[in-house]
Amino acid sequence: MYSDGEAHDAPQTQRKIPPASSMLWVRNLRRFIGSGAGLGSEALMELETKRILLDIFKDKQKKSAEAGTIPSFYKKKPEEGSISQRVQRLAKYRFLKKQSDLLLNADDLDAMWVCLRENCVIDDATGAEKMNYEDFCHIASVCTEQIGPKCRRFFSPSNFMKFEKDEQGRIAILPFYLYVMRTVSLTQARIDMSELDEDSDGFLQPHEMEAYIRGLIPNLAQLRTMDAGFVPMYCRIAAHKFFFFCDPHRRGKACIKKVLLSNCLQELMELHQESEEEVTDTEQAENWFSQTSARRVCDMFIALDKDSSGSLSKHELREYADGTLTEIFIERVFDEHVRRGKSCGGKTREMDFESFLDFNLALENKDTPEGLTYLFRCLDLQGRGYLTTADIHSLFRDVHHKWIDGGNYELCIEDVRDEIWDMVKPVDDLKITLVDLLACKQGGTVASMLIDVRGFWAHDNRENLLQEEEEPEEE
Repeated sequence: MYSDGEAHDAPQTQRKIPPASSMLWVRNLRRFIGSGAGLGSEALMELETKRILLDIFKDKQKKSAEAGTIPSFYKKKPEEGSISQRVQRLAKYRFLKKQSDLLLNADDLDAMWVCLRENCVIDDATGAEKMNYEDFCHIASVCTEQIGPKCRRFFSPSNFMKFEKDEQGRIAILPFYLYVMRTVSLTQARIDMSELDEDSDGFLQPHEMEAYIRGLIPNLAQLRTMDAGFVPMYCRIAAHKFFFFCDPHRRGKACIKKVLLSNCLQELMELHQESEEEVTDTEQAENWFSQTSARRVCDMFIALDKDSSGSLSKHELREYADGTLTEIFIERVFDEHVRRGKSCGGKTREMDFESFLDFNLALENKDTPEGLTYLFRCLDLQGRGYLTTADIHSLFRDVHHKWIDGGNYELCIEDVRDEIWDMVKPVDDLKITLVDLLACKQGGTVASMLIDVRGFWAHDNRENLLQEEEEPEEE
């Protein structure tokens, strides 16, 4: 026992325990483990992995600190032939292969159609083949047994509710089957396009789109007989329409999702129909993707190219559509949509075949937002984003000259200008914008009136033309 004095001094004389980090055996142990000596191969690999990940983390932290709060919008693509690129391609291949295996093939679709017809009921009033929800569930079970579980996703309650139902809650089997076919077709198209997407960014470049179209040719009834020598030119023409409508900013790549949802793909798939029995010559000529249309565009360009230079001058382009387009419009097309040539110090402009395809597509699709946007840039003489009464007067003046030269009656430009204003009904009474032209649903007609004397003649004689169209139908 200690006395009071000794007890009071005891805590002051008690020896303190040094921290673990200062002990010699701890330092030696840490140095031994840190060097990796004595560890197994798995432990060494784990240690090396931790070091690499720590370096990556520190590097990212350093870059984030240097960049501040600005996020990174660009991710460098893997180098050609690198391990990361190979892994990416392998993962993409396996994913697309798995998605392709889940699709219904032609035999599966035929079997589904047989199941639908064998288990439906006939509507007494219309004779249509229909099914209620109980039939729908029963057909789902039968199809799953015959085809497999991959068809099950089409028979969900939400899919049944998508279709129009009659008073007894039944849906027609044909719209449902067409829905299944279209879903399978679009999914297959997306898989095929994704396989051609070399950098896997969800966009197709022109040569990738051409490769996709080239792969479709043997499967499209109206294109199977195409001459092998014409295939490259056809693919070039066909792919250009996709980029005209799906790449409005002309970045040189089209979004795969946008391509799948566009009317262009649907128009291309119409060529599955047998041309001799199901499609008229007029329908073939109107379909941009038909052989008839592609050859027509080629022949038109060759006929306009008088000097066989492979490009069109302003003088040569004036012969387009029998010379009915106005001088000022041709000038504006070259100003806005034709790049300067490399010859003559870059002072001359020649329209190449790609620009001619844009020009042709815009004139044939004036009522679409893409076509009207192309034309509006030409109509906007001052580049202000809107048209004034002075612009309308300047544009229509050339049409008026061609109109009088054609032996037509005299007309007042101011009256035509007022008529255009009444047709468009712009938000601002003093100017017409592209938004106004798109909103009025007559933008294509207005553009035709201002650039083409034939377009103005068609508008001026619209009632007679409408009557002529109705008479053959009545007969």
